[in-house]
Amino acid sequence: MPLGFPHDMSTTAPDRRTRRRQQTIGEILDVAIELMEAEGVAALSLSAVARRLGMQPPSLYQYFPSKMAIYDALFQRGAELFLAAQREAVEAAATDDVLELHLIGTTAYARWSMQNPVYSQLMFWRTIPGFEPSPEAYAPAREALAAVREGLQAAVDAGRLHPDAASEEGLAVFTSVTAGVLSQQMANEPDASFEQGRFSRLLPVVLEMFYTHYAPDRGKR
Repeated sequence: MPLGFPHDMSTTAPDRRTRRRQQTIGEILDVAIELMEAEGVAALSLSAVARRLGMQPPSLYQYFPSKMAIYDALFQRGAELFLAAQREAVEAAATDDVLELHLIGTTAYARWSMQNPVYSQLMFWRTIPGFEPSPEAYAPAREALAAVREGLQAAVDAGRLHPDAASEEGLAVFTSVTAGVLSQQMANEPDASFEQGRFSRLLPVVLEMFYTHYAPDRGKR
C-alpha cells in the first residue's frame, strides 16, 4: 500500500468535525446560560458570549446567526431537559396509583423549574420581546404537555377524575394553577428549595383542589 492517509480518513474526519461543532455549540449555550443568570435573560449579548469563549464575534455567527437563534436552541434544550426530568420521576415511582403518579410528575416539573430559573423564564414566561420558539424547538414542550394530558386521561380512565379534567378546559386550569404557584415562588423566594418554599410546598394542596374540582361526581354536584 502506498504511503499516505489511512483509507478511511474521509469517513472519520466529518464525524470528528461534527462532534467538534456540537461541542462548541454546547459551550456557547452553557456560556449563554451563565451570562443570563448573572445579567438577566433579556440582556444576553453575543459579544459577551464570544469574549467569554475567547472567540471573535463573527466566528460565533458560524454557529448561531442571531441572538434569537441562541434563545431558540436554549428553549429546545430546556424543554428536552424538562421532559426528561418529568419522565424519569414517573418511571422511578414505586406506585401504580394514577393520581400519585400525576402528583409525582407535576412535582418533578416544579422542582426542575425552580432549579433552572433561566430556562423557566425562557420557556414559561414571555421574557424576550419578539421571541417565538421554532416548531422544532417547541416540539419537546408539546410532548411534555401531551404527557400531562395523558396522565389526566389515565386518571379519568381509572375513574378517579371526571372526563372534563382531561379536556382543554381541564388542561388550562391545571397549567394555570401550577404555573401560578411557581410564579409566586420564583418571584418572592427565588432562592428557596422546593420543600421550604412558602408557595412551592403548597403544590400538593393546590393539586388536591384540582382533583376535588374534577372529582368523578362533578356533574352530579
